[in-house]
Order: sequence, then C-alpha cells, then structure tokens
Amino acid sequence: MIYFDNSATTYPKPDSVASAVYHAVKSLGGNPGRSGHKMSVKAAGAVYSVRESVAELFGAQPENVIFTLNCTHALNLAIKGILGSGDHVIISTLEHNAVARPVHALKEQGTEVSIAPVYDTDDETVKAFEKLVRKNTKAVVCTGASNVTGRLMPIKRIAKLCESRGIVFICDGAQTAGVVDMKVGDGINFICTAGHKGLYGTTGTGVLVSDGKYKLSTIIEGGTGTTSLELSQPDDLPERLESGTVNTVGIMGLGQGVAFVRRMGIENIHRKENALCLRFINGLKRIDGVRIYRQGEHFVPIVAFNVDNFHSSEVTDYLSEQGFALRGGYHCAALAHEFYQTTENGVVRFSPSVFNTPGQVDLLLQSIKKFAKLSKNPL
Repeated sequence: MIYFDNSATTYPKPDSVASAVYHAVKSLGGNPGRSGHKMSVKAAGAVYSVRESVAELFGAQPENVIFTLNCTHALNLAIKGILGSGDHVIISTLEHNAVARPVHALKEQGTEVSIAPVYDTDDETVKAFEKLVRKNTKAVVCTGASNVTGRLMPIKRIAKLCESRGIVFICDGAQTAGVVDMKVGDGINFICTAGHKGLYGTTGTGVLVSDGKYKLSTIIEGGTGTTSLELSQPDDLPERLESGTVNTVGIMGLGQGVAFVRRMGIENIHRKENALCLRFINGLKRIDGVRIYRQGEHFVPIVAFNVDNFHSSEVTDYLSEQGFALRGGYHCAALAHEFYQTTENGVVRFSPSVFNTPGQVDLLLQSIKKFAKLSKNPL
C-alpha cells in the first residue's frame, strides 16, 4: 500500500528508529530514575540524552522537556495546568479536538472561552485574536497548522501579541514539528507535539516543551523517583509532570526520529513534501468534480479535497481498495469542519512524507480520476 496519511502518523519510520526500539527492549530494561543499579542508570542516561536532543530542537532547557503519551496528553497538561475558573482563553476556529475538548470541559467548570475566526490574511487573523483579549485573558491556545487543510497560522505574531499582554501562549505543534522550525521563547511558552508524526518516532510518544516561565498545576500525581517520602508532588521539572514510569522504548525511537529530522533538515523536508503537494494539487485541478480546500497563503504539506458530492469516506474506501492510504471523515476537528462547512461529507486528506515519490503521487491521481469518471458513469 502507498501511504499518504502522514498527518495521522508517519509511515514508514526510518530504519534507525526501529533499531533504537529494538536496542531499548534488549538492552535498556532497567526503570530509569527508579533504582541505583547499573541497568537503571544506563536507561536514565539514555532517556536524558533524548531529552537533550529534543530540547535543542525546540530551543529549550533539557529539564523543560516533558515526555508524554502523545500531543493530546501534552495539551491537556498545559491547558488544564494553566487555566481555572474565571480565567479567559482564546482558541481558533481551526483547533483539533485535542484543544477544543479540554477547553470545553474547562468551560463547564467556569473558564470563559472565545473562538477567533481565521481569515485569508495573517493580518486579519492576528487582529481577530487581539480583538478578543480581555482583562482576564489568561491564555491563548492555537494550532501551528490546521490538521484538516494544512493552513499555517501566524504563530510568531500571535506569540508576540501574547507576550506584550502578559498572556500565556500554548502552541499545538502536532502538524508543524519536524516540518516547520519552531522554538519556545519570544512569546511561545509551551509547544505540545506528537513524537510519532513529523518527528518520525513511534506511536505512544509526545512532548510538552516549556520556556520555563510558567509553572503548571498538575492533573496527574504519583511516583517520580524523587522526594519519595513526601506526599506532595515535586516542584521541579521534568519530575513534576512525569509521574510514573516513562516510555523508555518509545523515547529511544523518538530520539532517532529527531536525529533523522535534523540530518534531513527541516527546510529540506518541507520543500520536498510541499513539492509533492503542489504536484498533487496541479493534478487535481485537471479532474472534473474535485474541490480543493485551501485558505491563506502558507501551508504545511497537507491537501484536503472532495470529489463531487460523495462522502469523503466513499472516496477513501475506493482508494484503499486501489492500494492507497488516505484519511477521510472529520479528522477529530469539529471546529475546523464547521468553519469550512464540510460537516456533511468531511474531506479527503492527502499528507505525504519524505519517503513518498512523485511517481506515487501520479499513481494516486490516476485512481482519483478513475473514481471521478466511474461516479459519473456507473456500470
């Protein structure tokens, strides 16, 4: 099968990631930070080495890198760790449910919520956020790019706005990390991202990266390997937010995924994947009945489209039978689909990786063209 569902999780993974996972299972069996024997110390050192690599990628200090289960876990830690009853938060119309649902849950507990519309121009979008700022605005939570259409948000400008107003800025980097250079600081207080998408690690991994300026309240407490005789959760990071045993095996894979991204170069990755998207878009434009969903000028490598009035799942089911993996439906992003008025049929999402080729894109276009013809002339 030719895989074009990399926004969900990248596949294939680099061989170095698989080797690191195998090595961790075979050789890093000790529980890091929980014992003083050699196996535990070796595992702890390996985990810390990956923490340093992630910190360097995102411009952070190693202690401000928190390993999580996924991006959703990281976002919940940040959002619920900052906001409380009476606080005001601003999100965008393009947010994934990983942001929208935690914020909705907080709204039911007394947090005030505003949703900023996203416009074709960055100027209008930034102004939309600015207009919603109140005296009690505690945080802005915004995706780096829409997981539905790839629309790249003006994150640096929103961050500067937040910094000037003393507002915490939390960025959902699930679709930007590894594709767009992003770092904490200059108003970006927290970056939450998956380890298994643009960073090419395994599923079950994510990171929460902080600039160290704000202390998060905890939503999970437990064993940390430190201050074990005290019932209060430690104050120091990363232990404060890493209760329980970390995923050593996944973290080792993530470390090699990050190393792969740095060897390839983020700009090179974006350039190659974007070229595949442009090739795909140009091909789609020559097929009758195809609608492409694009807004604004800047995108990560994602293309959303539909064929005539067919439900997106019908298209992806057909393409799956033809040997192609794409995602249809609603992409866990209710706000975005309401915004793009695609709640009836969803959209088909094409998202390549560095391992895809122009020839594979051309084969996919042939199958979409065939579907479009069959839909007009059924047997």
